[in-house]
Amino acid sequence: MQKDTGRGRRKERVGLVVSDAADKTVTVSVETLKEHPMYKKRIRRSKKFLVHDERNEARVGDTVRIIETRPLSRRKRWRLASIISRAE
Repeated sequence: MQKDTGRGRRKERVGLVVSDAADKTVTVSVETLKEHPMYKKRIRRSKKFLVHDERNEARVGDTVRIIETRPLSRRKRWRLASIISRAE
């Protein structure tokens, strides 16, 4: 865990690694449930994030926790905080 440095809370997400082809980068798919404004049915939405993985430890199928960070490249603004569970 990171200490709170007074810059506000960093966003955290939990998602599934869908690609680990790039060096030091994994693609993580995060699913959220949103309620439809009119029909009130819950809709499953997913979004992909490029995540910095310094030690190349995450593999496809792993469930990971990611944390918001400064921009590391054009599309990378998240880094790997921890691996929650390994793929079977």
